[in-house]
Amino acid sequence: MRPLTEARLEVLGAMPQLPPEIVSVEEGLHRVTSEPVVSSHAVPPFDNSAMDGFAVRAANVATAPAELEVIEDVPAGSVPSRPVGPGQATRIMTGAPMPSGADTVVKVEDTLSVDENIVEVTVATSPGTALRPAGGDLAAGQVIVEAGVRLTARHLASIATARGTLAVARRPVVAVMSTGDEVVPPATARLKPGTIRDANRVLLRSLLTDFGAGVVDLGIVGDDLEDLRSAYAHAAAEADVVVSTGGVSMGDYDFVKQVLGEQGSVQFWRVAMQPAKPFAFGEIDGVPLFGLPGNPVSTFVAYEQFLRPALLTMMGARYVLRPRIRGTMGEDLDTSPEKEVFVRVILAEDDGRFVALSSGGQSSNVLSALASAEAFAVVPVGVGSVAAG
Repeated sequence: MRPLTEARLEVLGAMPQLPPEIVSVEEGLHRVTSEPVVSSHAVPPFDNSAMDGFAVRAANVATAPAELEVIEDVPAGSVPSRPVGPGQATRIMTGAPMPSGADTVVKVEDTLSVDENIVEVTVATSPGTALRPAGGDLAAGQVIVEAGVRLTARHLASIATARGTLAVARRPVVAVMSTGDEVVPPATARLKPGTIRDANRVLLRSLLTDFGAGVVDLGIVGDDLEDLRSAYAHAAAEADVVVSTGGVSMGDYDFVKQVLGEQGSVQFWRVAMQPAKPFAFGEIDGVPLFGLPGNPVSTFVAYEQFLRPALLTMMGARYVLRPRIRGTMGEDLDTSPEKEVFVRVILAEDDGRFVALSSGGQSSNVLSALASAEAFAVVPVGVGSVAAG
């Protein structure tokens, strides 16, 4: 069996790079930056008020009370037309530009209205209070996000303050199919003996859509050589990556091996991991191909350990693996010491520590335990048994 780390490195090293494209900020979610994203101007672009109140000269409100002449109103979106002189104030709203001459803002709660043109400041206010300086968030030309970052809503909000477009890797397009005569669509009204509903395409389509990839759904392909040849050729013509489930183990009717041997350069591996030990990888008509196991939990684990990191690598991401945390087992585990085992667990917290408990049956067909899980407890090769605690 091949070590998981070795197999994954070979997969990632074989992935081509997707070309960059320019998109609007609104289209950037889950995309990977292909170059540093730089601010086109200072943010904020002008000195402005951080609250509703009065823009004044700090020297005039160093002690309180102090009466000032109100010379102008400046709501957000407008521009002051008069400078603030000694003994004067401009009524200002949050976000409005600061008038020249003013160097602080007295919040409205710290004032009393004497008449329409006179305000009394009741609290002494120091210079720079409630004033947001130009460039206080970003300077013009400052890097907002480095290259190779997968963009979240938080990144996009910051970018949107400073520019309208950015360069990102093109979205990967993934062709997905399930194989096997026993597999039928989920909407099948009544199962015939020997058939099962197709969970794998539902799983993969959902994972890929959530990831942000384009999906070409080729449906279910039965155990027929010509149908398989046609489906794989169509997949390679339409997508950047081809993914099929089933037909990569040792069964007599696994025609997938024969077809892939004819149309591409594909290796069939036994990876030292559980679930998802049988795994096929290579290319078909020059397009990367992933042959995932037919058991649905194995499909999910193979997606997480191979396919998702591969797609991120194609997009130029700097980080392609999920983060790991340290935790404690809340029960005994007995696994194979020959494999890296991904135990589906739920997490509890005990005195600041994460405690992991099995989410249910660990067989590779038990989707209910996967649906309940919050994490994998990863048991390294050579360990096998893990005692509670």
